[in-house]
Amino acid sequence: MGLSLLRTILPSPGFWTQNARVVFSSNMSDTSYLAGARPQAYTDLIAGLVFALLFATVTWSFLDLQATYVVTVGILYAITAYLIASNLPDTLPQPGLGSANRITMARCIGTLCLAGLVTYAESLGTLGRWSIVGLGTGIMLLDGVDGWVARRTGTSTEFGARFDMETDAALMLVLSALVWAEDRTGAWVLLIGAMRYLFLGAGLVLPALRGELAPSFRRKLICVVQGIALLIALGPIIPDFIAVSVSALAMAMLTWSFSIDVVWLLRPRPL
Repeated sequence: MGLSLLRTILPSPGFWTQNARVVFSSNMSDTSYLAGARPQAYTDLIAGLVFALLFATVTWSFLDLQATYVVTVGILYAITAYLIASNLPDTLPQPGLGSANRITMARCIGTLCLAGLVTYAESLGTLGRWSIVGLGTGIMLLDGVDGWVARRTGTSTEFGARFDMETDAALMLVLSALVWAEDRTGAWVLLIGAMRYLFLGAGLVLPALRGELAPSFRRKLICVVQGIALLIALGPIIPDFIAVSVSALAMAMLTWSFSIDVVWLLRPRPL
């Protein structure tokens, strides 16, 4: 299950909450793959656990949360690390996870720390809500950095592209859950983060939905709009009607984009 299941049913329409085909460059002509990458990557995963617990502890102290918050983040990280370790390739272009994947790991840890705040969202004060917006913004801004580093160093891999995409999707799911938990909108906002996973599930029933889609500027634009809309909705100074409006707009655009891709994938094909 986990990422292994996702591998069997991707590509799909979009990245972040959409299921686009992940298109990546694998220019490895100047870089030799390193055998035995797993042991060094495990060291990175252990270091990630230390960083996750440290960041969670700082957040716990800063926002005066219950100690269970740190435990929750630790459990979420353990599950994530297991999925990563289960899907590591035998060879990687750099020692350990590599520089680009370490940046993605930092984004992933930030997302897990946000996920741990979902159960506290309604009781957080203004400081806590601004902290959510700040951390979410930082994670989104880093989204292009890992890919840039991979291309710059010639170390793009299928594993790295998948790791990046799953982190993006998880972030959108967590942000939509936070918007709902803060009671800014109705439960329908959860569909913004869940739609991609629903699409993956539909692909198990309808194999045509596992088809390949060409890259699309439309999908990229809507992905950015989703993230911005959810962060706006989470803003403490944003009135509820604006939070509802921007979330509804993001939901409508996402539904429209999915519909285009679903219709294209299910179109009749010549015999």
